[in-house]
Amino acid sequence: MTAPARTLAGRYRLVRRLGKGGMGVVWLARDDVLGRDVAVKELLLPDHLSPGQRDHAARRAMREARAAALLQHKSIITVHDVVAEEGRPCIVMDLLPGRSLDTVLSDDGPLPPDRVARIGLEIVGALRTAHAQGVLHRDVKPANIFLREDGVAVLTDFGIATLEGEATLTQQGSLIGSPAYMAPERVQHDPSGPASDLWSLGATLYALTEGRPPFARGTMMGTLAAVLAEEPDPPRAAGALGPLLRRLLVKDPEARLSAEAVETYLRSLVTGERAALPP
Repeated sequence: MTAPARTLAGRYRLVRRLGKGGMGVVWLARDDVLGRDVAVKELLLPDHLSPGQRDHAARRAMREARAAALLQHKSIITVHDVVAEEGRPCIVMDLLPGRSLDTVLSDDGPLPPDRVARIGLEIVGALRTAHAQGVLHRDVKPANIFLREDGVAVLTDFGIATLEGEATLTQQGSLIGSPAYMAPERVQHDPSGPASDLWSLGATLYALTEGRPPFARGTMMGTLAAVLAEEPDPPRAAGALGPLLRRLLVKDPEARLSAEAVETYLRSLVTGERAALPP
C-alpha cells in the first residue's frame, strides 16, 4: 500500500499518511459506513521475510487488535475493527486529536511535575485495567502515549502485548520493545508481569520530567547494560515525583511498588494531599 487512493474492506477510505512507528504505518481514513474519520494502522511486512515470518507478524498484529479490543478505559485507545489488505492486517482505531508524548518532549521540552503526575495517574489506571484482563502492554514509553487536545493521556499500540495464557509469538532469544524503557527482567528474558509495565511507566515519567530516559546511553548495548547494572541519575526536576520514580526503577520486580500504590500516590499529588509512599 504505497498511496492512499484505495479503500479497505469496501469501507475504510484512506485519506493520508499520518506517520510511521515500528512495523506499522498509521493512516487517516474515512469510515464510509458510519461517516466518521478513523485511524488505520497498517502492518508493514518487509520483503525479506520468509512466509513463516510473515505469518508470525500477521498473527502478532491480530493479537494486538484482540488485546486492545478487550479493554475499556478512557486512557486506552479504542479499537473498532481489524481488516486484511493483501495479507497485511490493518487495525481500525479512534482518531485522536493531539500529539504523542515523544513529540511533546521534542517540541516543548520537559513537562512540569504536576502535569506529569496527571499523565501518570491516567496511564497507571489504564495499566490496571489491562492487567486485570490479563494483558501486558510491554512497550510503555512516550511514543506510545498520546496527549489529546483536551489534556487526557491515552495509551496506544498494544502491538507486542501478551495475553495471559496465550502462547508467545516473540521469537525465542529476541528482544521486543524499546531498550531505554525495558525492565531488567525483560532484558534478561526472565518471566515478566505487571511490574515490568510499571518499570516502563517509571522510566517514562522520568523522561517526561528530566527530558531524557533514565538509562539512555550512546548505544543499544550501553543502554541495556545500564538498565541491568546502573542506577539512574537522581531526578532533578521531578519534585514530589522523585521518590515514586526511585521506587519504580528498582531492579528487583518484587520490590517495586504495586500499581495500586502508584495510583494512590499520584492521585494524592494531583489532589494536593501528598500521601506518603508505603514502606
